[in-house]
Amino acid sequence: MNSGRNDGECISRRVVLTGAALALGAAATATAGSQAAAQQKVSQELAKYQATPKDKQRCDGCASFQAPNACKVVEGDISPSGWCQLFVPKA
Repeated sequence: MNSGRNDGECISRRVVLTGAALALGAAATATAGSQAAAQQKVSQELAKYQATPKDKQRCDGCASFQAPNACKVVEGDISPSGWCQLFVPKA
């Protein structure tokens, strides 16, 4: 039975709806990825962060340190002369 529409109209609507669904899915994935990245950092308390070095280990010698005062894995302000149990020496 013919509903009064030709195949060209149905295909174009289907393409538009599919494209919109894909765009919404991509936007949701990007947002979830950003939130996951932000949630990967641990608190200073969990990392046992201290603002003073431990022996010769200092945050500015750690692979995760981001100058001037941040860390890839620990939240908050990080002192270059600080230390935490997640310390990994720079290569």
